[in-house]
Amino acid sequence: MKAVPSGPDPNFPYLDEHHRITFPDPLKADSSIIAFGGNLSPGMLLSAYEQGIFPWFNPGEPVLWQSPDPRCIIFPEKLHVSHSMKKVLRQGIYDISFNQNFPGVILECSKIKRPKQRGTWITDDIKAAYTEMNRLGYAISAEAYQDGVLAGGCYGILLGKIFFGESMFSKKPNASKAAFLSLACRLFADGIAFIDCQVPSPHILSLGGEEISRKDFLLLLKKTQLTERK
Repeated sequence: MKAVPSGPDPNFPYLDEHHRITFPDPLKADSSIIAFGGNLSPGMLLSAYEQGIFPWFNPGEPVLWQSPDPRCIIFPEKLHVSHSMKKVLRQGIYDISFNQNFPGVILECSKIKRPKQRGTWITDDIKAAYTEMNRLGYAISAEAYQDGVLAGGCYGILLGKIFFGESMFSKKPNASKAAFLSLACRLFADGIAFIDCQVPSPHILSLGGEEISRKDFLLLLKKTQLTERK
């Protein structure tokens, strides 16, 4: 049996942003892993997100394409800004910017040590792929600065009326929340339907995230996409 390469497969065709492929149906999967292999070219990433799938794999593994069950999302009316965070934002403790330092944000996200994870899943391949997606206009970031130093931030993929959050980091108290909530408020004001936070966590749930089944998420995704096309 031919060995599956770790990371992106160098022999897999490069798909530019105008090309699409069809992934296996997530509803027929027995786990969160829908497929493995391929690469992180723009067309492959866009194909995945449009079908409710995203790459998530550890160093030494092939590219794993995942669609978790349950899924965690935030609706506009459910976004929760606590009294303490309203104070942080009102007092301007952090200077917030959008899409001004994407490389810096994804680099800092890759340095964060996360519980139950060996190493970082934000590998050099991931950083290069999403930085290219940022150049193409699909990946965006929010930055929180304090005294001119990047203190927190987040990034993700924006497709139509859906923002797919990928990762965030914080080097100062509440810096990642300040960046994320500022971005979320701006996106919701611009009319996006919901934010996909992928996997539930206490941090995301405290910001208004809620769990829905994979089936309901995929139905919501398709409904939102159909609404956009009308």
